[in-house]
Amino acid sequence: MEKIIYVGSAYLAPVEYYTKLFAYDKVYVERYDNYVKQTYRNRCVIAAADGPLALTIPTEKSDSNKCLMKDVRISDHGNWRHIHWHALVAAYKHSPFFDYYADDFRVFYEKKYPFLWDFNQELCSLICRLIDIEPQMEGTAGYRTEFAAGEDDFREVIHPKRDYRVADTAFIPKPYYQVFKEKHGFLPNLSIADLLFNMGPESLLVLRDSIEPLNL
Repeated sequence: MEKIIYVGSAYLAPVEYYTKLFAYDKVYVERYDNYVKQTYRNRCVIAAADGPLALTIPTEKSDSNKCLMKDVRISDHGNWRHIHWHALVAAYKHSPFFDYYADDFRVFYEKKYPFLWDFNQELCSLICRLIDIEPQMEGTAGYRTEFAAGEDDFREVIHPKRDYRVADTAFIPKPYYQVFKEKHGFLPNLSIADLLFNMGPESLLVLRDSIEPLNL
C-alpha cells in the first residue's frame, strides 16, 4: 500500500519533517489551513553559539482574522533576510559543509518572494536535491479532515510546542556532529539546515537512522 502523509508548510523545517519526506511515498503539503504564527510555517530553530536560536519570517497582516496559508504574504519588516542570513553564517561558518552549500542558500535571502508558501516550497525542493531525496510532493487542493487507511496527518503533529517524543514515536533522532556540541551537548530536531551544514551528503544516512525500523 502506498504510504501517504499530509504535512504543513515549513520554513527550513526540522529534521523530523524531512524523515517523513524520506519515508513516505507521497507527500501533500497543506495550502488551505488557517495561518497560525509561532509554528514552523514561518519559524526555524538553529544552533547558535549561545544555544538554540529561533529565526522568524515576518508576515503581512491579513484584512480578515483568518488567512489561508497559500495567501500569506512575506513582510519586509525588520530587514529579516539580512538578519537570517547573517545568523546562519555566524552559526555555521565553521561547519564542515557550509561553504559548499552557502551559494545555494544565499539566493533565498537576496530574492524577494511575495508568498510564504512558495518560499518554503522552493527552499524545501533545494534541500531535497542537496540531501538526494526525491519525495513526490504537491500542494493540497483543499482542506481535508478525514483520511483513508495508509494516509497519515502530521499537519499539526510536527510543531515547535509539541514534544516529538510523545507525538511522533516513529522519530528517534540520531545524534550527529554539531559545531557547538561540546558546549551545549547534542541538540535534537533542529532545522534541517543544521544537519545539512554539519553532515553534508551523510545527512541522508542520519534521516534514515532517525526512523524507528518498523516504520521504514
